Amino acid sequence: VRTGRADPRDRARGPVARPPPVRSAVHQTPVRAPGRLLAIRVMAQFALASIVFGLVFLVLPLGVRDALIYFPSKTVPPPAEVGLAGAEDLTVVTRDGLRLRAWYVPAAGEPVGAVLVLHGNAGHRAHRAPLAAALRERGLATLLLDYRGFGGNPGSPSQDGLLADSEAAAVALERRSGLDRARIVYFGESIGTAPAAWLAAHRPPAAVVLRSPFPSLTDVPRRRFPWLPVGWLLRDHYPLASWIAGYDGPLLAIAGSRDDLIPVRYSRRAVDAAGGEGRLVVVEGAGHNDPALLDGDEMLDAISGFLRDDAGLAVRDPAS
Repeated sequence: VRTGRADPRDRARGPVARPPPVRSAVHQTPVRAPGRLLAIRVMAQFALASIVFGLVFLVLPLGVRDALIYFPSKTVPPPAEVGLAGAEDLTVVTRDGLRLRAWYVPAAGEPVGAVLVLHGNAGHRAHRAPLAAALRERGLATLLLDYRGFGGNPGSPSQDGLLADSEAAAVALERRSGLDRARIVYFGESIGTAPAAWLAAHRPPAAVVLRSPFPSLTDVPRRRFPWLPVGWLLRDHYPLASWIAGYDGPLLAIAGSRDDLIPVRYSRRAVDAAGGEGRLVVVEGAGHNDPALLDGDEMLDAISGFLRDDAGLAVRDPAS
């Protein structure tokens, strides 16, 4: 029986040894929140996928890379089948010796001017027949060019190639129409806005119309894939903003408010880069490939008014 007093025999024996504390053999690691671990894992996989995709794209042959930019159609129907009865087959000879097929569409009545139409990265000249038909009724002749590799033409499309094709077409239009450059208009659509801008700086026309322009082609994929080094991956950059800075003549840009490929802000930046003052017309509700941006009344009325007011061309109202 123990009491509250200390036992004298305990003092004689000295302090009682205590066993050492037992340490766990299991290594304790800090516990991370499951959400943080998932975020780190996703970021690592995303970074790895970006690197792999970039490396694969870099080693692709240039022809495969170009196939991701250009989507040409080879077979073109006769002009009469697409509403262009009276259109003439025209051969455009480039400085590197290619012979490109094109259509020259005369104006209805006495021509007040002529328009070189430089289309986008897909299709062929027949797809732009409604635009040529509408311009014809306004007194404007048109040349519908197919670039190299488009519309059954020889060669493969590239930035340098499209510039050479556009320059040759401008010369051909002047010769066939008999009009000097003071009555020639360059109309570029989508990727065709870049050759039109380059051409304007080197062969200034009466006016330039750019439908859905962009500052640089690299801006288009960068908007969707900001993590990709698109400047390295794309061979053709089409630096439109740099080219249009060398042109100080009349400029009209047209954009669609619902264009999810080339948004309005890109077109505004292209206009702001011009050497002179430019106009921007936004077609409400129009997407990139909508008819409103091909031959819609709002777009055509804007072009007609612009050519009358800024270029001094007596564009006629279409027959009712």
